[in-house]
Amino acid sequence: MATNGVTNNKGEDDGMIHVTDTGSHDNFGGNLSHVKTGMTISPELFEKLYLTPKTAAVGDFRKRFANPTPLGLMGFIISATTFAAIMMGWGGSTTLDGVAGIFFFTGPVLLLLATIFEWIMGNFFSMMVMGMFSVFWLSFGVLETPSWGIAASYSANGDAAAGAATVGYNAAVALYLLVWGFWLFTTWIFTLKTNMIFASIFFFAFISSFLFSAAYWKVSTGDYSMATKLQKTGGATFFILAILGWYITVVMMAAEMRITIGLPVGDLSHFWPSAEGDLADMERGEVKED
Repeated sequence: MATNGVTNNKGEDDGMIHVTDTGSHDNFGGNLSHVKTGMTISPELFEKLYLTPKTAAVGDFRKRFANPTPLGLMGFIISATTFAAIMMGWGGSTTLDGVAGIFFFTGPVLLLLATIFEWIMGNFFSMMVMGMFSVFWLSFGVLETPSWGIAASYSANGDAAAGAATVGYNAAVALYLLVWGFWLFTTWIFTLKTNMIFASIFFFAFISSFLFSAAYWKVSTGDYSMATKLQKTGGATFFILAILGWYITVVMMAAEMRITIGLPVGDLSHFWPSAEGDLADMERGEVKED
């Protein structure tokens, strides 16, 4: 009978996560022999594979299943890069109508799949992030789809263009993006326990959300010149986080494909005290810190 296990026991000074496989085999003489193999994952490599703070893994899902994080990131960065380029007006682009697919398919489908798989894998923070961005793209896509008639409902004669210029419509969208900005800021605080690249993505994410919110506020007041400047600035900020997303996705794929290109992500987990114990102990404040 053979057994497999995953342990996160740390050595005294190495700070490594040790993954071991153990098995027992019968030899021809009937004697029982034990075979033990091991793989050591450094904190830096862990951060290249999973966008989640290191916690004790339950089960062996990370050995049996593929890492779903790059799948969700791929959907996000393709959508984010396209969105940012149009917001900056590259190539004479003016509206998002022609790329409605990034709001309903490219982004949300891959992100929703990744959300489910991250949940199965037990990656809490990655699951939260993937789910969060999937609903963001879906909700923003609804605003940009004329057939939903949301902007038109703000116009007395049902004209979408007139409705999109009203105070009520722009103030509502501005408030929505403002709330998103505060939530992204909240999430950014928790990314400070992961790595520099991931934390930078969320830093630029909440900044861009505030900028886009301000742009809608300016439209509601009729200051279209400032609104355009804020929109382009928000697009440029969003483009930066998209590039960072490309970077970390390449790093993760290279690590999964065992390509040693040595691109750093800036592990931040070692700045935080580690604690061993279950959730019940944590809630009672009884966790002992290393």
